[in-house]
Amino acid sequence: MNKDNCFQLGHIAKVHGLHGEVLLVLDVDFPEDYEDLDHVFVEKGNRLVPFMLEHMVPQPNNKFLAKFEEFDQVDQVKPMVGAALFLPLSLLPELKEDQFYYHELVGYSVIDEKLGELGEVKVIYDLETQDLIGMDYQGKEVLIPIQEGILERVDKAEKKVFCRLPEGLLDIYLED
Repeated sequence: MNKDNCFQLGHIAKVHGLHGEVLLVLDVDFPEDYEDLDHVFVEKGNRLVPFMLEHMVPQPNNKFLAKFEEFDQVDQVKPMVGAALFLPLSLLPELKEDQFYYHELVGYSVIDEKLGELGEVKVIYDLETQDLIGMDYQGKEVLIPIQEGILERVDKAEKKVFCRLPEGLLDIYLED
């Protein structure tokens, strides 16, 4: 499986108990959509390796208690702690017309309401404190917060992100 055809579901947070169980943290809006998974892809080095799930029990706060098939001891799962979990893009739930997934924005044009077309979305930074669009502008990376009041709307048909950048944001990145 190739990362380009997948989305990051979450990560393995820690070992639980003595029989090979792990605590998974899912970075999704609706974790209940993933309760019936029978497998996940675990990132090992630069590869995504499929692992079959024996069980996956929901816990509070987007967490799941999980056990991989044929992994019955702590020593077998301990090296996996911190590893990212992936699923194929085809397993993403369908969205309403006005909704989008962050990964879809890569390659879209960024249009500011005052300055017009600024550049292209190169990357999305999914940080713990804030999500950001990484855009190339005049040869420099500019980070745009993905939040209400800044990100106005997304036009999927035109592949454009319309925004209202805070006054002076671009100037910060253009200073030498």
